[in-house]
Amino acid sequence: MAEPDYTSPEVIERERQALFDFDRNFSFFKLLGMQLLEVEPGRAKMSLTFRDDLTQPAGILHGGAIASLIDTSVAHSLLLTEPYLASKESGGRMISVDLRVKYVRPVSQGTIYSEARVPRLGKQIIHTNAVVTDDEGREVAYGDSIYMFLSLERLRRKEK
Repeated sequence: MAEPDYTSPEVIERERQALFDFDRNFSFFKLLGMQLLEVEPGRAKMSLTFRDDLTQPAGILHGGAIASLIDTSVAHSLLLTEPYLASKESGGRMISVDLRVKYVRPVSQGTIYSEARVPRLGKQIIHTNAVVTDDEGREVAYGDSIYMFLSLERLRRKEK
C-alpha cells in the first residue's frame, strides 16, 4: 500500500479544518481566549485579547498568557507539516523541549498576535520562532522553541 501524500492540498485542507474545529472547543484555549487565525505547513497565526483577569498585579497582560500564546502558535506551525502528519498517523508524538520568551513591550489593552514559523524542520529536532505584535503592529515579545518528534516505538521504550 502506498504511503499517504501528506502534502496534498486535500490532506492539508482536511487537517486545517480539523484544527480549527478542535481549537474552538478546547478548554484551555477558551479559558485564555486564544484564537487560531491562520495555519499552514510551517506557519501559524493566533490571537489573544487583553482581559483584566489575564493581568499581573501591575495591570498588564501576564507574561504567562503571552508565553502560552507563543507556545501554542509555534506548536500549530508544526501541525500541518509532513513529518508531524506522518508521525501522528503512526502514533508518534511531538513534544516541547525548550521555550524561551523575550518580553519587549507591556500590553494593557487590545489584542496581540503571535505569528510563528518553522525555520528548521529536522527529522527529530525542530526549531521554531514567533513574533508577538499588538493591534498597532508594535512588537510585544519574541519566542523561540525547540520541539522533538518521538515515534511510537520510542515512546513505548520510555514506558519500560
